[in-house]
Amino acid sequence: MRLTFNGGPREHDPGPDDTAADVIRTAFGATGTKVSCGAGVCGACTILVDGEPKVSCLLPAAHLDGTEVTTVEGVGGDHPVQRAFVECDALQCGFCTPGFVTEAVVFHDRWRKDREGTPSREEVADALTGHLCRCGAYENILTAVQKACAGEFDDREPVPARVEAPAKVTGTAEYTVDVTLPGMLHGVIVRSRLPHARVTVTFPEMSGQSLRSDPAEETPHEGFVRLLDGDVVRYAGQPIAAVAAETPAQARELAESVTVSYEPLPSVVDPEEARRDDAPAIFPDAAAQKNAPSSAEGAGFPGRWRGNVRSGYASAWRGRTARRRLDAAEERNAPGYFAATFTTAGQSHTALEPHASVADWRADGLTLYTSTQALPHLKAAAAKRWNPPKVDIVAHHVGGGFGSKLGLGADAVAAVELSRKLGRPVRVAMSRAEELTDTGYRPGTRSELRMLGTPTGGLAAISLDVSGHGGVSTGSMVATLGLLMYGRGPRHFRDRDVVGNAPPASPFRGPGGPPFAWAVEQGVDEIAHRLGADPLRLRRTWDGNRRRRALYEIAAELPLWRDRPATPQTGRYRRGVGAAAANWIYTADLDTKVELTVREGRIVARTATQDIGTGVRTVIRNAVREVFPDAAIDVEVGHSHAPHGPVAGGSRSTASVGPAARDAAGKLAARLDGKPVGEAEGVTVLGERPKDRRGSAVPVSMDHLRIGRGLAGAVHITEVEVDTLLGHTRVTRVWGGVAVGAIYNRAAARNQCEGGIVQGIGYALYEERVTDPRTGVVLSANLEDYRLPGVKDTPEMTIHFHEDGWDHVPGGGIGLGEVCTVSVAASVGNAIFNATGFRALDLPIRPDRLLEGMSR
Repeated sequence: MRLTFNGGPREHDPGPDDTAADVIRTAFGATGTKVSCGAGVCGACTILVDGEPKVSCLLPAAHLDGTEVTTVEGVGGDHPVQRAFVECDALQCGFCTPGFVTEAVVFHDRWRKDREGTPSREEVADALTGHLCRCGAYENILTAVQKACAGEFDDREPVPARVEAPAKVTGTAEYTVDVTLPGMLHGVIVRSRLPHARVTVTFPEMSGQSLRSDPAEETPHEGFVRLLDGDVVRYAGQPIAAVAAETPAQARELAESVTVSYEPLPSVVDPEEARRDDAPAIFPDAAAQKNAPSSAEGAGFPGRWRGNVRSGYASAWRGRTARRRLDAAEERNAPGYFAATFTTAGQSHTALEPHASVADWRADGLTLYTSTQALPHLKAAAAKRWNPPKVDIVAHHVGGGFGSKLGLGADAVAAVELSRKLGRPVRVAMSRAEELTDTGYRPGTRSELRMLGTPTGGLAAISLDVSGHGGVSTGSMVATLGLLMYGRGPRHFRDRDVVGNAPPASPFRGPGGPPFAWAVEQGVDEIAHRLGADPLRLRRTWDGNRRRRALYEIAAELPLWRDRPATPQTGRYRRGVGAAAANWIYTADLDTKVELTVREGRIVARTATQDIGTGVRTVIRNAVREVFPDAAIDVEVGHSHAPHGPVAGGSRSTASVGPAARDAAGKLAARLDGKPVGEAEGVTVLGERPKDRRGSAVPVSMDHLRIGRGLAGAVHITEVEVDTLLGHTRVTRVWGGVAVGAIYNRAAARNQCEGGIVQGIGYALYEERVTDPRTGVVLSANLEDYRLPGVKDTPEMTIHFHEDGWDHVPGGGIGLGEVCTVSVAASVGNAIFNATGFRALDLPIRPDRLLEGMSR
């Protein structure tokens, strides 16, 4: 076929099954076009064909013959839309950004040709409705397109809101799925078809040319490696083996030739069936139980097993008093007593860049390019597992993680094992089905809540008994969070896991927090309703956290809250406003170091962390710029050979790298002693994160993680419109108050908080991981059946930062990635109650559940 590609002539002979995306990324090398869902749902692969936007993952390559094709690279980099994206911070991880930019360019050009003025949010959202951003950066995307269409970026250079924005809007940012090494092979994982079985694996004889670098070393089965430890699989989709071939298609064909013989074992998937005494045991003995995967961030707490139920952490503060008060309140039907059982479905992380790794095993060591949010942790894990002469982990850009990319995943293990065996680089990248099946999810929960409160005396008693449903994994820590909220009234909490033959869960942004808030914050709202009290005022009475108390006072004066309607309304369309609060622990990596070197007149900052969309590069640059406002500053992250940096998890990145960068800048200024940066070639200093000024932090189980003094706080006020005929809920406005102290990068912090709201809305209304209760197959393993919130689901959002109360922390501020999303779903539930009088107990709040609940 012949075509014009990004302004120049191209010829290519595509295969019969090649898609346009395949040819563009591999044959033409334009990796700005991203493939994420593979089903035309997410829009990341959007290209222009004769000026019209097309999803290239579904378009046969042969259809490009005779056309003019433009990708994000061909847009150029100086288009008003790209300028607006750069300055308006219309991105986070950036994996979806090229698709958004390409579509928005067409909308902009047509608008400017036919219309004048600024398009409405609704008009822009309609144009971009086929695009998904899992980070939830929709608010700034809408703003950027509006401003570009209004001509605000026609004649001026943008001021980048984050360091890497120009690379992301032009498609030049390199993600792991874009890495191609000479001689690279492609790997595919062979997975179990059954939920529980004893398996035997037979590899076919290799034929044809050897895959080894030296054909003389050819041996049978050389393109295969075994991944399963032992001979028992415990869930459908569990990795068994991996294969490698010259092309992805050949690798898939080779994977089909692997024979897996199954001896089925009794299985149980549904949690309610799994907890029965006569249910088949998934981990039948202590040795198997010890090796059960963990869904906790860190090692979790020890527990006792009884069948498929693992009793985890139990805690009480005057527990007998709590139970006695609750029993008495129930017996006398006390007005401040509330009891209910709340449930939540599993929530899949759904990072748009799939889990992917490129391993290059050589005699002098291992280089592993991988999409990870735990670069230093992976280096230690790889060194321990394979013991190569050296280990280098590379993650230049990471397309989302949200907690799913904290460990040494099957993609990395398969790539390394194959590369070590074959002597060539190997790439293994998950398909979207694999991503939504076996890369983790927030566990489903069942929470039995009992609360007793008074209008003035505080929370009199609370009991929360939570069962986590994380497939074969354990580590539920939902009820445990009750130790941190609403004072020290009598309370009793218990966490347990009910394991089943389903894929394992993993930590997800604020592990345990959203399901905890879903139950407890609705409980507070219900007690306020029964007592005739203002829900915000009641929280302020109960809550001794001075940072959240400040947020309650601000929120109480908002017109959005003051003008909320009475409960319930009438009519088809009903407006409701709800409030919910959250906290989160303050964590930091006290071992973080930032190196500054003067190189060719520029200051180069290095640390071994990674940027998954949170803006770490910009935090470092801004901290150095405080001391050197006129210097040219480069920031290098994403490589493990730099000084130690933090994992991007637990809201610790900013609180770790910001103070370390400031310390390094101060040391460099002292070394220069007034000399210009340009006269200090080669000068290097190493900055460290100073200790907190009040007391020392307490080490916990995960690498270098420390818990510090104090709790972050958040309050969300949410407005909804409920269509009582169709059962549809639309979130229209959200105010988010966040108390995390000083803000290092205001634009990125606000973007993070808005993204947390969008993910919370998805958790409340749409996202539901569905597993077949008999076969254990994940039925929601695509982006059509697993519904993510889109640009048209984005409410108007206002973010308020309360910056007091963290003077004891170096830099005066802490991370906010978790706390900004924890209470969102609960605020949606409370708003729906305000509108309809229906108290939603089950997440997500689907239309059928809403209509059924309102009919009772």
